Amino acid sequence: MRALIQRVSEAAVEIDGKNVTEISHGLLILLGVGNEDDDDDITWLSKKITNLRIFPDENGVMNRSIQDAKGSIIVVSQFTLHASIKKGNRPSYLNAAKPDISIPLYEKFVEVLKLTSLCEVGTGEFGADMKVKLINDGPVTIWMDSKDKQ
Repeated sequence: MRALIQRVSEAAVEIDGKNVTEISHGLLILLGVGNEDDDDDITWLSKKITNLRIFPDENGVMNRSIQDAKGSIIVVSQFTLHASIKKGNRPSYLNAAKPDISIPLYEKFVEVLKLTSLCEVGTGEFGADMKVKLINDGPVTIWMDSKDKQ
């Protein structure tokens, strides 16, 4: 699983001109599910995100987790995180899982993240044409790949 995590002061997801979820401060997570992903990837990624200390403490040092900061989370499905651009200029999405695999894993990730983080977690709608609005706070943006645990 690949995740692009952004610390935000606000974020919202709009579908067909209507806000489906919004937060005032927390994390916006773009999540891409790959062909080889499974429950182990969900467990690792949700724990890592929950414990990620990227919120400022009283001294302005990034030393607090999403729980410490009492923030909220939005998770948006993003198959393009698995784009390959090795050949030519048109991305290939062969490494992105098909919906019959990715939808259940995406939904399970959201549920596990809710349990792990104890935060409010909103979502977009899988496969919908979404407009994602955000104000990146910092900016702080972190890339994670559960197959490359660095």
